[in-house]
Amino acid sequence: MAISHLTELLMSNETSKPLTYRDAGVDIDEGAALVEKIKPAIKRTHRSGVASDIGGFGGLFALAECGYRDPILVSATDGVGTKLKLAIELQKHSTVGIDLVAMCANDIIVQGAEPLFFLDYFASGKLDVESASEIIGGIARGCEIAGAALLGGETAEMPDMYAASDYDLAGFCVGAVERDKLIDMSRVKVGDKILGLASSGLHSNGYSLVRRILRDKDISLSDEVAGTPLATVLLEPTRIYVKALLSVVRNHDIHGLAHITGGGLSENIPRVLPPGTVANVDLDAWEVPAVFKWLAKTGPIEGSELLRTFNCGIGMAVIAPPDSVHAVSTALTRAGETVFEIGEIGAGPKCQVNYFGRLSLD
Repeated sequence: MAISHLTELLMSNETSKPLTYRDAGVDIDEGAALVEKIKPAIKRTHRSGVASDIGGFGGLFALAECGYRDPILVSATDGVGTKLKLAIELQKHSTVGIDLVAMCANDIIVQGAEPLFFLDYFASGKLDVESASEIIGGIARGCEIAGAALLGGETAEMPDMYAASDYDLAGFCVGAVERDKLIDMSRVKVGDKILGLASSGLHSNGYSLVRRILRDKDISLSDEVAGTPLATVLLEPTRIYVKALLSVVRNHDIHGLAHITGGGLSENIPRVLPPGTVANVDLDAWEVPAVFKWLAKTGPIEGSELLRTFNCGIGMAVIAPPDSVHAVSTALTRAGETVFEIGEIGAGPKCQVNYFGRLSLD
């Protein structure tokens, strides 16, 4: 009986189809095809210091070729968040890569550092070469805007972790700054002025709340905000401030920079305030973009919640001494930024933002 059972088992094994990785939902050939398709976009991001081509186990970068004397390395990592859900729903993938780079590179520049190279992590339920190349093409475009090399990355196909059309992105950026040019909170002083650089929209924060409003109010993404389709407004990529700010921090007296991300003005400006100081911000100093007015009305969302969730039209805060403000503002304007003088640094027992005036939400 045992011999008969063994014979049946062997015969069964001989006639069954051998399993492959593709049978488990992972296509190695698609991954290889993607690498070949994105090579031209990655090549366009190469800069001084790049010492390897895409496809190796690690990206190589020669810091000495960048001319630093006493460099401090600055690193940052971030993602795009649930803004990706909208991109997936709309099947528009070309700009979320810019968002990914922006969220990391803008964090690097606030220390006065030049972004040198970037790496990405792209995970999907099922790899689609066309949409993946759009996504990574956007990452490459973001790197071009930031002046960073796309040095490498990882593409993971995980059918048991994500639905077939879903994907996630994470990014990692490394930059450098001369030790004596490092920007930190120690230089911020009472009497310094605060300049605000205009955002391009929501950037990449607060989208869980945005999507809650869309769902609760049954709002179509084809609806319009100030004459522009809502889908276009919500997928507008995060502005990358690197090149404009890099020139300014190298040539002017800058005491502090704050990237206005999750937490808005209320949570991010205090991150660069030294003990004993506060930020006094005039809400009448800039015109709030239409998308924030739409959110306030549609939510509805109170002004205080807007200020601690969204950038409300200010994507970067620049803190400079009074005698440098005009020159700094002029230089940033010439570099293509829209600049507002939004407040000043005062004395106070707790590092916080004190608002005066009124957020223009009408």
